[in-house]
Amino acid sequence: MRPRPARPYVLLSCATSIDGYIDDNTDQRLLLSNDDDLDRVDEVRASCDAILVGAETVRRDDPRLLVRSPRRREERVARGQAESPAKVTVTARGDLDPAARFFTTGEADRLVYCASGALEKTRERVGRLATVVDAGEPVDLGALLADLDARGVRRLMVEGGGTVHAQFLAAGYADELHLVVAPFFVGDCRAPRFVGDGRYPWHPGRRATVAEVRQIGDVVLVRYALSDRCEA
Repeated sequence: MRPRPARPYVLLSCATSIDGYIDDNTDQRLLLSNDDDLDRVDEVRASCDAILVGAETVRRDDPRLLVRSPRRREERVARGQAESPAKVTVTARGDLDPAARFFTTGEADRLVYCASGALEKTRERVGRLATVVDAGEPVDLGALLADLDARGVRRLMVEGGGTVHAQFLAAGYADELHLVVAPFFVGDCRAPRFVGDGRYPWHPGRRATVAEVRQIGDVVLVRYALSDRCEA
């Protein structure tokens, strides 16, 4: 058997418009998914040990990052786990609101990985609500993943936003991608996209493997295997 890499299995999850946007340019959150797909996402969340989002997603979307289904929460507890996976965020500046639902909802562990220069500020703001970890300057995703692995995280779900997804993809730390495409266009270049410019390991000379294509109501899920750890 091959030795297990000293990092969690990393699953990226994202919903986009047909033209690749993950939101629009208004103050209201754009709903890209539907109820059936949100239930699928909840199932994936329940299968993971931790869920990671960037600090901008915490600020912009104010997510709870909890397992919604009572049955799935009960099943996790029966397996000796917390009702919901640990919550993880990454920040370069430490500009996090302690009143955000990331910190105030649920009983799951909360981990904040911050750049070295923002360590003192981050601990002052949210140190009573979360474990704050120095992740280097700039933040070193490899060190972050190694620390999560040491904490027992074997399966990590990364829910965005675009900058965080791009960083994991460009660094080659993604094992699987769940990409949901909504049946409409945003058509506004001011809106955030799935990922921006970058050098990614998958290109015309090295195509990603399509593991699954599934219609879920009016959206389509494409599941990509991005490493040999993924069961295509």
